[in-house]
Amino acid sequence: MNNLSGIISIAKKAGYVIVGQDTLKGYDRKLYLLLLDKTAGKSLNREMNFLAKNKEIPIIEIENLPEISKIENCKVLGIKNKNLSESIIKILKGE
Repeated sequence: MNNLSGIISIAKKAGYVIVGQDTLKGYDRKLYLLLLDKTAGKSLNREMNFLAKNKEIPIIEIENLPEISKIENCKVLGIKNKNLSESIIKILKGE
């Protein structure tokens, strides 16, 4: 998980992270990955899965997203860089 935290930190510094339900719903450009905290509520979970399905974005549920992203109370974030998204997916799959 340390590598994951590092990649998310790089993405944040580069401006490739979109945080929060309302911001993601209003974002109209290409997203390559959604990360959803496992403790997210049913409503948020339903809305983000709907968004992911409609925009054909992979969505992955992970534990401790606020700790990993170092963003307090973070329940969902989107990555808008293809290479960083692919790196995150590889780490989560254990490759």
